Amino acid sequence: MATFRKLKSGYRAEVSRKGKRKSKVLPTLQQAKDWAARTEYEILHSDKVAAKTPLGDVLDRYAREVSPAKKGHRWEVVRLEKIQRDKIAGISLGELSAGDLADYRDRRLREVTGASVRREMVLLSSVFNVTRKEWGLMSENPLQDVRKPPQSAARDRLPSAEEIERMRYVAGRDLTKATARAFHAFLFAGETAMRAGEIVGLTWKRVDLDRRVATLPVTKNGTSREVPLSSSAIKLLQDLPEQDPVFGLTSRQLDVLFRKSRKTAGVDDLTFHDSRHYAITHLAKKLDVMDLARMVGHRNLSQLLTYYNESAESLALLLD
Repeated sequence: MATFRKLKSGYRAEVSRKGKRKSKVLPTLQQAKDWAARTEYEILHSDKVAAKTPLGDVLDRYAREVSPAKKGHRWEVVRLEKIQRDKIAGISLGELSAGDLADYRDRRLREVTGASVRREMVLLSSVFNVTRKEWGLMSENPLQDVRKPPQSAARDRLPSAEEIERMRYVAGRDLTKATARAFHAFLFAGETAMRAGEIVGLTWKRVDLDRRVATLPVTKNGTSREVPLSSSAIKLLQDLPEQDPVFGLTSRQLDVLFRKSRKTAGVDDLTFHDSRHYAITHLAKKLDVMDLARMVGHRNLSQLLTYYNESAESLALLLD
């Protein structure tokens, strides 16, 4: 049976069926009743609901109900949406097996790094735990029997001056075209160490050309930060046509167009994210470690070692 209590913040609905107790505070009495009815049904018919519920529906519910309470939820939702586009999202919870998840892992490993796949598997495990413990739609976490890929070695790929010029030639200089803006965004990332998602989400109201600062209200680690802009970064922004967001690209457009330019230019094994390595390596020559960590948004200084890729040859010249 469900009971309801009036609170200052709304109504607390409490459900107790088959030895399971659940409660939640909702803004209105009707929302509380709707939640209680749905929860009672899920408890009483959990096996039937699970058998018919596609994984994609669970991912969508998790993105709506769980992710918003987390720091950096925007990037989690993006990752959930990517998984929803995979064929595994069409498999019902009642049929989903460790073998299906292992197949997903292996397919993803052909597309992205082991580190990316590990992050996706950790997220999926969290989804399954909530689905099992709070929603009562699963009796166990099917990922517990699936091996995660080993940790990938830190990348040390930096673009050469020749590769940058080849890609510049392929992308063209007409910034009214999205392909040129995608490469322009790569150059901007190389000046600022901003991530791809931060760049495509940048709007002019967040850019102060006089102060030479770009403000990021929400970053990957869930906090805001101000990014100082070099003269070159300012010039890159000023060269763009008038539009908002600043670069006029979606995350998907940036990814697809950058890959296309890279392939046409004959540049191998270079990712957009390598611009962050490139930027941090060069910024380390200008800023001390504390200023550098603040600029790029690293709370743990050891994280900088993942991105700092100066060659031993260049370091040797600094010794003289």
